Amino acid sequence: MAIANKEVRANRKQQILETLAAMLQTPKGEKITTAALAAKLEVSEAALYRHFANKAKMFEGLIEFIEHALFGVINKITSDETDGLKQVQLIVQTLLKFAERNPGMSRVLIGDALVNEDDALQTRINQLIDRLEASLKQSLRIAEAQDQALHDAGQTATVLVSYVVGRWHTFAKSGFKRKPTDGLDGQLTQLLSAALK
Repeated sequence: MAIANKEVRANRKQQILETLAAMLQTPKGEKITTAALAAKLEVSEAALYRHFANKAKMFEGLIEFIEHALFGVINKITSDETDGLKQVQLIVQTLLKFAERNPGMSRVLIGDALVNEDDALQTRINQLIDRLEASLKQSLRIAEAQDQALHDAGQTATVLVSYVVGRWHTFAKSGFKRKPTDGLDGQLTQLLSAALK
């Protein structure tokens, strides 16, 4: 019986997070209230608080999902692919495709959905982006070790992260019309060729 109750709670938590993510996909990007979320789920606000202490915890749940999804793929890329520059290309593709497939999450990644929420949430997103930059830098260092003559792995990683965040931003601010992956191959080739000596 206790196991069944845990499953029901886990399913309800998942349902709350999925509904929150779906609400973030509205192009106008209105502020999401717990009342609106509860109405969408056809439950009381009190029912939401049985699963999450507050709205910040709900956004934390979304950020945890993003971290798990992105770093799960990045870890697979870095373990399966030995070529450093190919790792970089695959990581950048992953980051842009993730936002394209999960439009509401792009609003979380650029901090748009976190305005007027707990400051700790934006700090957590900043840390996530720092970790993405560190992953790119590591792959660029592998490329250097493989005799790819790069100007500066750290600066290149910073430029690549700025490019990714810019594409996420354009996607969210265009009402999800301008896809992050549009023109990706040519743009990425240009960015990486500029980084090579």
